[in-house]
Amino acid sequence: MHRTYSMRQTRAPTASQIQNPPPPPSTTKSHRLFGKVSVGHALRRNAAGAFGPDLAKKLTQLVKMEKNVMRSLEQVAKERMDVAQQLSIWGEHGDEDVSDVTDKLGVLLYEIGELEDQYVDRYDQYRVTMKSIRNIEASVQPSRDRKQKIADQIAQLKYKEPNSPKIVVLEQELVRAEAESLVAEAQLSNITREKIKAAYTYQFDALREHCEKVAIIAGYGKHLLELIDDTPVTPGETRAAYDGYEASKAIIQDCEDALTQWVTQKAAVSSKLSTRARTLSTRRRNNIKARSEGLDLSGQDAPLNDRDSWVAAGEHKAQEYDDDDEDDMRAHSPLDSDSGLNDEQHHRGRATEAMVA
Repeated sequence: MHRTYSMRQTRAPTASQIQNPPPPPSTTKSHRLFGKVSVGHALRRNAAGAFGPDLAKKLTQLVKMEKNVMRSLEQVAKERMDVAQQLSIWGEHGDEDVSDVTDKLGVLLYEIGELEDQYVDRYDQYRVTMKSIRNIEASVQPSRDRKQKIADQIAQLKYKEPNSPKIVVLEQELVRAEAESLVAEAQLSNITREKIKAAYTYQFDALREHCEKVAIIAGYGKHLLELIDDTPVTPGETRAAYDGYEASKAIIQDCEDALTQWVTQKAAVSSKLSTRARTLSTRRRNNIKARSEGLDLSGQDAPLNDRDSWVAAGEHKAQEYDDDDEDDMRAHSPLDSDSGLNDEQHHRGRATEAMVA
């Protein structure tokens, strides 16, 4: 009669799920025949990167290794749920306090297993985002190969047939290939930065939520342990009747409420930077922002509101340069006449000779 309550009877969306809707189930989840970690872990890790473009090999290996991590997390979640059920089965025939508390502890441990299963789905979001970078890298490799192939052909022709007309044609193709490669490389650079930030934001947000909720469950689990009377008894002495059924139910209910109402803004753990780290990080962000916004020239041609500062066109003559004065200035310039230039060079030559002497 005391095993009817469960946090999984009603699965209304939590506040965190409303704020950030959960992703679809992970595509890596599978119902394997033996239920253990797949023997393909080592095969995937070692074979990843052996095929495909050179540019994408390293990231391909990372993606495959992350798939192994997800399979392991999935197995841990399943094993923890099994452990929770076994704990409840073991404690069922114990004393009343042990029976009740172990059953409720099994409920909490089972909930941790479900949280780990949800974490796998969010972890897959990170992995899929990293795969998109790998796909872009794979698409850039052909343009690199084409450019390198044309350059090799040009070098070979210049060595064997320096006067071959094919060289001009190949050089034109190389120019086009380099232009295409520049576009592809710029796209790769932009997408890589965007996707890395998005991917690890998914992972760290999911990890933070998972750890915070596990910490909440751990705290309520310790409250449950306080319901067990561990006072030593003498042989033949009878323990007092257990009266903690309502208390254990209330603790489970409080735990469920805490998990349901948790949002990122209520996170108990915060990462505080030191003054130096915060200053350097702020400087870096400001530099990025300044480069992205560019130079603001909106105020350099501000209109004049003072009408008295305007001068009529006829009054500018006194301020203008005379054409003759300008010609005289040009005439006296040593660079505008051969003789002046020669004199200048002659003086420089004498000065050089004097330094040498």
